[in-house]
Amino acid sequence: MLVQLIAHTNDPEKTIAAAAKLCYSDAHIETLLDGLTPEKTEAFLQRLNDVGHASPIEHASFTFGIEGVSRTFLAQVTRHRIGSFSVQSQRYVRLEDFRYVIPPEIEAIPEARAQFIASMNDDAKKYLELVQTLENAHTARFMADGLDEKAARAKASKQANEDARFVLPNACETKMVMTMNCRSLQNFFNLRCCNRAQWEIRAVADEMLRLARGASSAPARRAACAAANKRKYAQNTPSSRRRQYKWDSLSFLRGWTAPEKAPRRN
Repeated sequence: MLVQLIAHTNDPEKTIAAAAKLCYSDAHIETLLDGLTPEKTEAFLQRLNDVGHASPIEHASFTFGIEGVSRTFLAQVTRHRIGSFSVQSQRYVRLEDFRYVIPPEIEAIPEARAQFIASMNDDAKKYLELVQTLENAHTARFMADGLDEKAARAKASKQANEDARFVLPNACETKMVMTMNCRSLQNFFNLRCCNRAQWEIRAVADEMLRLARGASSAPARRAACAAANKRKYAQNTPSSRRRQYKWDSLSFLRGWTAPEKAPRRN
């Protein structure tokens, strides 16, 4: 798995503070950024948090490149609809190099690992055989319709990929570019950095959180944020299994430190 921060809003805290300043003062666009010292920027961010005004947070965004994740991950992450996703297409990209993700629980059991790998190898073989069968049949049909062999095979190749991908497993690797604004990221981290989130998306979310924090220039408030924003684990309830966060609007940009994971119960 590889997660990289490709781009982000320059000085995200100041951008958000400028939007807040426009909302709460007789400011003008030409001078909107004037006087936004680190102290005043922090004050505007705190005001947004205090009054629960979240829309200015949407003016800052982060773009991540993600690689080596499964199609299972893709199905989960695209449920976060207020995000932008560009995903490698199985229609246009033929998977000659069939890579896949092995879940840790399967990796840890030799017999299960061997069965899983055998299944993946079988899937890869059947996929490539099906692609070839479809491509040959479509090429012949397109040539019969009057296309030359080169044009017919190019058209047939795409159509073969389109249908053969239906046999590919959820373990199949994919890659994507994903952009979210800070408000969406707050929701994403709340849900996906939780112990009850599936292991793969949790690992991606943890790395995204680390990268987003590293891009922030706001003063670090690790101890304060960890103490003030960590919700206590409830005793003898299902929620005690969760790693829950109750943070302010931009705590993940302010050097926030994740609490310890709650012990997993059987």
